[in-house]
Amino acid sequence: MNSAKAPDPVTLRQAFWFWLKIGFLSFGGPAGQISLMHQELVERKRWISERRYLHALNYCMVLPGPEAQQLATYMGWLMHRSWGGVMAGVLFVLPSLLILIGLSWIYVRFGQVSWVAGLFYGIKPAVTAIVLQAAHRMGTRALRHPALWALAASSFVAQWVFNLPFPAIILAAALCGWLLSRLRPGVFSAAQGHGSPHAAHGPALIDDDTPRQDHTHFSLLRLLQVLGIGAVLWALPMAGLVWVWGWDHTLAQMAWFFSKAALLTFGGAYAVLPYVYQGAVEQFGWVTASQMIDGLALGETTPGPLIMIVAFVGYLGGHAGALLGPDHVFAAGALAACMATWFTFLPSFILILAGGPLVESTRNQLQLTAPLTAITAAVVGVVLNLTLFLSYHVFWPQGYSAVGWLGGVDGVALAMAFAAALALLRYKRSVLEVIAVSALLGWVVSMVPVGLLG
Repeated sequence: MNSAKAPDPVTLRQAFWFWLKIGFLSFGGPAGQISLMHQELVERKRWISERRYLHALNYCMVLPGPEAQQLATYMGWLMHRSWGGVMAGVLFVLPSLLILIGLSWIYVRFGQVSWVAGLFYGIKPAVTAIVLQAAHRMGTRALRHPALWALAASSFVAQWVFNLPFPAIILAAALCGWLLSRLRPGVFSAAQGHGSPHAAHGPALIDDDTPRQDHTHFSLLRLLQVLGIGAVLWALPMAGLVWVWGWDHTLAQMAWFFSKAALLTFGGAYAVLPYVYQGAVEQFGWVTASQMIDGLALGETTPGPLIMIVAFVGYLGGHAGALLGPDHVFAAGALAACMATWFTFLPSFILILAGGPLVESTRNQLQLTAPLTAITAAVVGVVLNLTLFLSYHVFWPQGYSAVGWLGGVDGVALAMAFAAALALLRYKRSVLEVIAVSALLGWVVSMVPVGLLG
């Protein structure tokens, strides 16, 4: 029996510095960020219990938009009401926005990002290891019954072999969870584990049996207030852009396009990318295909949500169009990047603050929680698929060839990924340490003449 006591209450000031730190350390895409927050919130600080964290994660997984940023908003809201949610969500995004505006300026000014190419070379294998760690962590906690293992395996096969879209996999998993809750409810009691819920990490500040706070209870008036404020925050800047520049202006079109991207694409950041690529490259021509790939590399190797690539797209579109005149191209790019970020993330805040009370009310209702538990199991398979996808592009940057050692694999990148995985899984080193060391190693390797590497 664990005799530890629950942590002391967290002040808003403490939460501010915590979420700011998370914003700067959130490498590794959605899977890595979800893993990082779990490690910090559930394991180290014990501010949130395991089950309540996973329950919130399941809800964020079925929403359109970036799930990791939505989860941060939900955790902040749970601890410190609406302002806490807004603070957590903003700080999760703000460092990435500022960094990407700076890197986008360098990209446009010098035509390349060669000065950080070595750092990128080292970080990419580490990102692969971080995502693998996320799959391992989620699997060990979520797959506690053979039926859930089967769901995870099925989702992996569905995406890896049949290339089924993520939303279809999520819907199928939710349906399976609902059916199992009616036919085999024991699956989910086994999945929740036995014995003390505090056995793994000790009691949490917001634990499984902690009484619900007032703001977590559903209120129709509060729901209408959140929806009304959200509508105003969307409509006012949109109306201002149209009034100043007109509907056909690039900024107005960006605002409308990224609003649709936030609401019409389910499955998180990786599901949004094809839609953004199609619109930004093929429909509007804000960036070229080559620039889009470079932006994805920046998004993969900087902190913050992967979908922050919208800031890169916005900056390049605003800069190239000289939207504020030829003497203010940086300001135009920065403004467009901020507009793209605002309209992409605003719906996520509204969905969390409006839906949070409804989600909290379903925690002990099996027919509602079972589909969410099944979704978590399916996501394990999806994250494993993502690990293999990233591994291929990192270890075979030129593509697989039938000749050469292991088909032309990048042996240095493979060794760096193995070392990063060993540090994370065996020696329990932090994500920040692994990222920093990997970046340094990548820079050192980039200084070595190519011939010496074979």
